Amino acid sequence: MATLPAPLTDRVETVRQAIAEALRERVIGDGAEEKQAAVMLAPGPRWFAPDRPIHRVHGDSSMFIGGMRALLLQSLHPRAMAGVAQHSDYKNDPWGRLQRTADFLAATSFGPADVAQMAVDRVLAVHQRVAGTTTDGQPYSANDPHLLRWVHVAEVDSFLRAHQEYGEHPLTENECDQYVADMAVIASKLGVPAPPTSVRGLRDQLAMFRYEIKGTPESNDVVKYLLLQPPLPPVARVPYSLIGAAAVALLPAWARAELRLPYLPLTERAFVRPIGSVIASTIRWAISPSQVSTTV
Repeated sequence: MATLPAPLTDRVETVRQAIAEALRERVIGDGAEEKQAAVMLAPGPRWFAPDRPIHRVHGDSSMFIGGMRALLLQSLHPRAMAGVAQHSDYKNDPWGRLQRTADFLAATSFGPADVAQMAVDRVLAVHQRVAGTTTDGQPYSANDPHLLRWVHVAEVDSFLRAHQEYGEHPLTENECDQYVADMAVIASKLGVPAPPTSVRGLRDQLAMFRYEIKGTPESNDVVKYLLLQPPLPPVARVPYSLIGAAAVALLPAWARAELRLPYLPLTERAFVRPIGSVIASTIRWAISPSQVSTTV
């Protein structure tokens, strides 16, 4: 194996640190060390043991891609999306929304039981204030069990599919069922009735919503702000657009049709999905706490 010259090793480490810092700033936000200590290092029993699949999935960089897919898919339920559009400032502060979601997932997946429960309680308190009517007069409430189910199954399906496609260590068939069961624990605490506990149950519950979802002006706005005109400096738009392309490649054809996104299976198989794997690997490398190897 050849040894990298010290100046080149230093440059590689500088690049890694720059990428990692940019990700921490946008996804974790201020106080990253304090947040890590409160969640990862705090003593006490957890909802999930370290060997549970939820740790592997939520600790992998494929979550960046899965999170983007989840937002796109969730936007297709008109009543669920109306709540986001009318009660969220995601257009002006999309990274704030992402940080809050990341904080919730970290607390419930990795944190002590009391920290996880506090995160759930905060979400439930916010849900109490989210209610209204869609532009065509349909009432909605964030506490509606039906809408809670949609948000949950769209999220679980997205995280799992991204991990199986781009994750460093994909799950076995049995582990996939265990991951769905892990997520059901959190869903139940948020008020989802009888959440799925297996991949088959997940697919069945997703199918229940097939004829409720459709593209709306609000979902078109999500595509605009997530994919077409993200509020990012120009230098950050190329890697971000690749994450978006990898997420879109995992959407079912019917969801793309509703979101007015093209479906080019041959192109995606040849280019987009391999690029998605490279992006996930790059993020994994950038945020790894280990030092860059001096050999290749």
